[in-house]
Amino acid sequence: MITCGIKLTHDGAVALLEDNKLIFCVEMEKTDNNPRFQEISDTETITVILNSHGYSIDDIDHFAIDGWGGSDADALAVQPRLEIGKEFNWLAATHKGEQYKLGVGQYEEPDLKTDVLRMWQMEGLRLGGQSREYTSYLHVATHILSTYFTSPFAKEGRDSYVLVWDGGMYPRLYYVDTSGKIENMGPIFLLIGNIYTIFAQHFGPYKVNGKFAKDNLSVAGKVMAYIAKGTNREELHPIFDKIYRQCYSYPMGFANVFANEFKKSIEGRDISDEDILCSFHFYLENMILQKLRKKIERFDRGCRNLCVAGGCGLNIKWNSALRNSGLFNAVYVAPFPNDSGSAIGAACCALYHHSSHRHIEWNVYSGNEVIENMPPHGWVKKEFSVKQLADLIYETNEPVVVLKERAELGPRALGNRSIVAAPFHPDMKELLNQIKDREDYRPVSPICIEERAQQFFSPGTPTPYMLFDHVIKEEWRDKLPAVMHLDGSARLQTMNESENPVFYKLLEEFEKLSGFPILCNTSANYNGKGFFPDICSAAEWGKVNYIWSNGYLYEKESKIKFSVVSG
Repeated sequence: MITCGIKLTHDGAVALLEDNKLIFCVEMEKTDNNPRFQEISDTETITVILNSHGYSIDDIDHFAIDGWGGSDADALAVQPRLEIGKEFNWLAATHKGEQYKLGVGQYEEPDLKTDVLRMWQMEGLRLGGQSREYTSYLHVATHILSTYFTSPFAKEGRDSYVLVWDGGMYPRLYYVDTSGKIENMGPIFLLIGNIYTIFAQHFGPYKVNGKFAKDNLSVAGKVMAYIAKGTNREELHPIFDKIYRQCYSYPMGFANVFANEFKKSIEGRDISDEDILCSFHFYLENMILQKLRKKIERFDRGCRNLCVAGGCGLNIKWNSALRNSGLFNAVYVAPFPNDSGSAIGAACCALYHHSSHRHIEWNVYSGNEVIENMPPHGWVKKEFSVKQLADLIYETNEPVVVLKERAELGPRALGNRSIVAAPFHPDMKELLNQIKDREDYRPVSPICIEERAQQFFSPGTPTPYMLFDHVIKEEWRDKLPAVMHLDGSARLQTMNESENPVFYKLLEEFEKLSGFPILCNTSANYNGKGFFPDICSAAEWGKVNYIWSNGYLYEKESKIKFSVVSG
């Protein structure tokens, strides 16, 4: 059975399963240097992607489309492409420039009695000049199954709680057993995920004009970094709580109400924006832990496994708080907890309905192959081993773009679309942020050999997808300043040999030279766009002297002088 999962709206993607094996997942932002969160603007793109991987439309047994939009007219205010229906929604789609209506499942279940895995049988998906049948599912269902079906719990035949908190929904708790049956335990509180970004846009560098901010997908990760500049003022927590209890209104507009009421409450007080955003972050974190504990006490199933999904699953500090809470023996977050995993989730929903499989075999490096085209005039290509690459990074103390093999899934660069550098110079983080046009407070992540991580980081446990918070041990902070955030933490990625043999060897070779199995790792991309899909893009970007790809080095003839590091 061949299943094609599709996410049409923001974070558009096409995923393909053969039986229960993930063959590929192509995210639109990672092709053609598209902007971050790029949607599928024309359904014929699906045909092109399938053909580029050796599949035709006729090879597909099931097309599955992610659901979208709310269930009432209010959702139209924020989803202009949607026509809201009672049973399902209509999405405005395009095929070869011609608009048409495509029925899709809704965003979430309207009540606890609704079957979360409900399937809509549809027709009218235009591909290759033909109209195709397809199925669609609730957006929340694609989040649940994208995380559970890829988890070690599913593979090992174990049940798990699944916490889903996405931008447009309350944090909801589900229980998934090994048959795939989902028990809906309901919301743990009534704040939708975009309150984090909308509240932030009333303060600090994110402040917008006026009393009303809109959800901005690029803000959340920046805020998570920015709060390290502030202090958690616990005296502000009761103010947050009072506003939540006394001023609550319809969820889609409450974030702005919340922020404006808070500003009134602290008027005349000398409280920095950094402290406000830090305090709000920890207010929400405490709320997650307290309400989740109560929910599990009420619906205790004797299970101590947790999967985390939805856009809020990218918040490494909340993930770590859940891991450290004592509520669970194991916490799993997929590398694509946000909508970048929804195409995979849609395929998993179809797999659930059309087969007996209740997990998938997958690899995080399942995106597009890098395109090894020649860079423009002024670059020289030569064979270059992994050992030579380690020597180059160590001896030049310069950043190097690494583009190799297939792209990683999800929003975090995990070694195949990365800029790497030595972590020892105190100004390396500043340099990397400069060349990427990022704010100076943004952290640079360390990538470390898995079996050595506990020597340098606490807890230093395996974290292959860069989704948990770790602390650099005190004795190493002076040695690893480039990968240390303002609060002493690090968004660590660990790597073992089976996950990425080439990059693992690079870390081994670098340790032979430096004594440290650690490199700086940040994404290789134009600012505001997805990962570089090819060599030429990185060369035209022009911010480094070296690009390494699959055994070859591309060297800039007219060198950039990196005064921040060399000076």
